[in-house]
Amino acid sequence: MTGARYQYNTYYVSDSIKYQFIVSEYLLTLKIMKGKNNIAIGFLVMGLFMAYGFILIYLRDFAPGKEEWINSYSIGKHFETRLAHVHGNLFAFLNILIGYLLLHFKNQLKNTTVISWLGLIGLLMPIGILLEVYFGAPPVFVLIGAISMTVSVNLVRNILL
Repeated sequence: MTGARYQYNTYYVSDSIKYQFIVSEYLLTLKIMKGKNNIAIGFLVMGLFMAYGFILIYLRDFAPGKEEWINSYSIGKHFETRLAHVHGNLFAFLNILIGYLLLHFKNQLKNTTVISWLGLIGLLMPIGILLEVYFGAPPVFVLIGAISMTVSVNLVRNILL
């Protein structure tokens, strides 16, 4: 924990008190970063799933064989890919909102670490849908993501009401 960031011009009674101060400041920095991580990752995931939406538009309107795509638009893999696109953007927005609330209400929220991680783990749902469609992965990622996001949103809701 040494470096330019933690050098101070203050004199301490002992080295142990100095390191306790540095550790507590580091932990405070991590507490602040929890909401920022949700916001940053939320915007990143939103951008990726929006780009994926443009790919879906291309496949529907401009790609060769678009008639086949349109005919099977509401069944099977085509429906699941649209479902992943919608849930990816929804869960990204929820992470941005959770991050904002964690930063704004950090004094009223007790479990900021749990809420932050559950929100981020919730992104496994839309990613899991894509893994299921393209690679045949089991739906366990979808279930873990859905449960994590539900619990995260409910923890924030219970504290703010």
